[in-house]
Amino acid sequence: MSLTTRTTTTPSTPTTITPTTTDKTPPPVPARLDEGDHSPARPVPVRQALRRLTSLLATGVTKSAAIVALLLLWETAPRLGLVDRTFLPPFSEVAVAWWALAADGQLADNTFASLVRSFSGFGLAVALAVPLGLLIGWYRPVADLLGPLLEVFRNTAALALLPVFVLLLGIGETSKISIVVYACTWPILLNTISAVRSVDPTLLKLAKSMDLSAPRLFQKVILPSAVPVMFTGIRLAGAGSILVLVAAEMIGAKAGLGYLINASQYNFAIPQMYAGIVTISAIGVTFNQLLVVLERRLSSWRVSAGD
Repeated sequence: MSLTTRTTTTPSTPTTITPTTTDKTPPPVPARLDEGDHSPARPVPVRQALRRLTSLLATGVTKSAAIVALLLLWETAPRLGLVDRTFLPPFSEVAVAWWALAADGQLADNTFASLVRSFSGFGLAVALAVPLGLLIGWYRPVADLLGPLLEVFRNTAALALLPVFVLLLGIGETSKISIVVYACTWPILLNTISAVRSVDPTLLKLAKSMDLSAPRLFQKVILPSAVPVMFTGIRLAGAGSILVLVAAEMIGAKAGLGYLINASQYNFAIPQMYAGIVTISAIGVTFNQLLVVLERRLSSWRVSAGD
């Protein structure tokens, strides 16, 4: 008789083994500092726009502080008796006179006449002086031939030759535009010559080693390198074109800002005289800023190379 041993197995509950780690890893750092904040985060582009707006406002306040101080001094000095308000009226009276001139069309007509003469003479000077400056600066024989003549005329003031222009060309538009051309030519011409002569010789050697033709050499190397120095002369000529024209318009002109200033002085309309002067200053500043923007566009490669 055999004994049968029955083995019964009882189900055992599974045991969960918890892994133990010897090194502790630090908790993950949130991507943004305000991740734990339940308030809605301000978008980054809005922050950048606000920061840029604040910077622009600060820059504008800094640049306009001196002008605002000058206008406040101009307004208060005559009222406090520091200067005779008959010869230097407060700025508010000048502003009222300026608005009156603008309302009846006198300011617009005289400004248009001056701008046409000034821009015509300035454009002719640029068209004449830039190619001539490139030619003199690049070709040494031309510089040796014309150098003494240029030294004579560059040291002769344009206003000193104003009676000569009036005698030879009359008191019409031709003499006024011609005196502007003469005054604007020399800053542009001399700075263009200096710009061509100051081109980096290494760039010229590299360009010549690539067998560039003379027109391509001018286009790719000389002109881009000469633009900043050239525009220094062009900006000086732009300021001189307005100043010389005003002086020319005071002799035998029937329209223009110079005529307006001169006629106001003779009629003892002092606020109108200062209104014309303020208009000339505003035109000069605007014209200079336009030339600065144009210079930055033409020489943008220098900025990108520096960055």
